[in-house]
Amino acid sequence: MKNHPFHLVDKSPWPLLGSLSTFILLMGMIKWFSLNSSNLLIMGILLTKLIMYQWWRDVTREGTYQGLHTMKVTKNLRWGMILFITSEILFFAAFFWAFFHSSLSPNIELGLNWPPKGVSTFNPLEIPLLNTLILLTSGLTITWAHHSMMENDYTQSTQGLFLTLLLGFYFSLLQGFEYMEASFTMADSVYGATFFMTTGLHGLHVIVGSSFLTICLIRLLMNHFSSSHHFGFEAAAWYWHFVDVVWLFLYISIYWWGG
Repeated sequence: MKNHPFHLVDKSPWPLLGSLSTFILLMGMIKWFSLNSSNLLIMGILLTKLIMYQWWRDVTREGTYQGLHTMKVTKNLRWGMILFITSEILFFAAFFWAFFHSSLSPNIELGLNWPPKGVSTFNPLEIPLLNTLILLTSGLTITWAHHSMMENDYTQSTQGLFLTLLLGFYFSLLQGFEYMEASFTMADSVYGATFFMTTGLHGLHVIVGSSFLTICLIRLLMNHFSSSHHFGFEAAAWYWHFVDVVWLFLYISIYWWGG
């Protein structure tokens, strides 16, 4: 028994095992890039997914069944998520800095021109505009799901969350198609490097956000959330809105202005 509202976590093997699986994953990527062998990469992905499942399972048990996520703990979790999103904003700021540093004053190697001579950029009114509309719509559907949950309307909350997942999946498909149709690569000067690093990093965040929302949909169908106790879903919604806002900056600066 305890006489305080804080959650002192039990000993867990998942942080150490998660670090080791991530190390194997990164080594597998290096082996894949260098030797064109994907066996270590596949093993790293499978190990990471297995540990993610078991770690998230334990956190779900603590918050849903054991009652360890008190109001005080939830408040601290909110601050943790806010600080995490802040760190992600600064992470993207570094890539935007590299893009604007190169584009506002192109050097002699770029032909004093931006985009560099010979680079054929994307039409911002085609797939990029469609992806913008998709993400903005997904922001509406995740808000619909959140407000429905707060009003105990779990039918509409499930519908909104499912539509958000469909839109996120469609966005990833379109971005993959866009990459396959690109006339330039990451090796094509600083334009190719900053374009693929920034948009690819955002695409990775969309996949991560879709994974978060998939877990939330499963938990919603299992009645893990209530109108007053659903921080796991709320944190995923915050993350998704962050992805939406970053894409707006990406579209305006890289696709429209930078192209």
